[in-house]
Amino acid sequence: MSEIGLVCSGCGHRPDPTDPLPFRCPSAGSGDDVDHVIARLIGTDPPRTDHGQDAQPFLRFREHLYPWHFARRSGMDDGTFVALVTELDARLAIAADGADHGITATPYLQSEELGRACGLATGGLWIKDETGNAGQSHKVRHLFGVGLQLLIAEQTGTGGPESSARLAVASCGNAALAAALVARALGRELDAFVPEDADPGILTRLEELGTTIHVCARRAGRAGDPCMDAYRAALGAGSLPFSCQGSENGLVIEGGLTLGFELLAAHQAEQGRTPDRIVVQVGGGALASSCVQACEEWLLTGRMDGWPRIHAVQTEGCHPLQRAWRRVAEEILAKSGNHQPPEQDQELAQRVGEAGVDAIQEGLGLAARNRSATMWPWETTPSSMASGILDDETYDWFAIVRGMLLSGGWPVIVSEADVRWARDRGRAATSVHVGATGAAGLAGLAVLGTRGALGEDEHIAVLFTGRDADGDRA
Repeated sequence: MSEIGLVCSGCGHRPDPTDPLPFRCPSAGSGDDVDHVIARLIGTDPPRTDHGQDAQPFLRFREHLYPWHFARRSGMDDGTFVALVTELDARLAIAADGADHGITATPYLQSEELGRACGLATGGLWIKDETGNAGQSHKVRHLFGVGLQLLIAEQTGTGGPESSARLAVASCGNAALAAALVARALGRELDAFVPEDADPGILTRLEELGTTIHVCARRAGRAGDPCMDAYRAALGAGSLPFSCQGSENGLVIEGGLTLGFELLAAHQAEQGRTPDRIVVQVGGGALASSCVQACEEWLLTGRMDGWPRIHAVQTEGCHPLQRAWRRVAEEILAKSGNHQPPEQDQELAQRVGEAGVDAIQEGLGLAARNRSATMWPWETTPSSMASGILDDETYDWFAIVRGMLLSGGWPVIVSEADVRWARDRGRAATSVHVGATGAAGLAGLAVLGTRGALGEDEHIAVLFTGRDADGDRA
């Protein structure tokens, strides 16, 4: 089994494998217009070990995760790693009001009713329900992985003084709550940079967990998220990135991978095959990026024969990822001699697929070296009831665009009526009090069904990612 390393997907820089804090490429923020994001580097013999579906996810898939490989390089044996994960999980459970667990495998439910409502004749829809996690969303997986890396650095004495700095998160809700829970479990101080309309209930809970809250107002005439601006200023002053944007901390993807691995493993175990499509809501992009990278690793290890089509879902009120995907796709067609791209994204995806993998890889490389021509902040103030996916930029755009292009998928834009239908129908058909943000993937699937894009007998996976009283925070 080869070790898992790290590499910048933009410039190719490889962090020192002994660096305990390999969160960002040294060239990030240099202004060179390269999309500097730390990503996983998997060798020719990827890990294959699965420690059993009943295990805590960070134990079940530990040999697939960078923190495990770093721990082993730092002299920690497997038994000590297992004990460390178990201890952190127990602390997280205590922080989450004394729950029975911190993180556990989450349900994978089939809903024939919702499948048929989305146009699947055989009802082939499965839902990965993440709403039962600590903090009631998938976000805690992302931050648990980063917290685990910090704890390993502390336990092995590799961290140094900088590893004990304050933690910082930029979020409008559930990511801040997840960060606060994990920070409390670690015994670390956290600064949360939140918007003016942040949920009062979440703010109260953040205060209870000892988080320092910084409310960030939008400024007239300036595009971009003011929370991210303040957060990056904190990083510049020495804080550590504890946010759910892979562009700010590449290791947030590690925890998300456990979700993707669980979904793929569950579908194979129950159905003997992989899903035909995965439809996932996208804000900053760490969740979808994790799903894409989980699929890539499953392909590398021979656990599936081909890609499920990846569809990223955004709202009419803010869809920078769809704009970026289209730019890259159109450039690929232009390079292949076709300067008249089709208007519909579905047809464009088909034409790009016909151009071939080499053309796609070339187009992706060009996009990564010219970020400002592909991904930039949404020009108007984002607005939707699915407020948790209203990031001004899709920070993890590159991996998701790559996943859609290579899998033959395309982005889906949903209306407010679509989101409301998905939330209400999702609640009625399941026992899950899913929120608007958490149900946005289902809204995207329904739109695909309405447009006749789905095969009647397909197996399709969506994710219910968050719940709360109002159902629209992430």
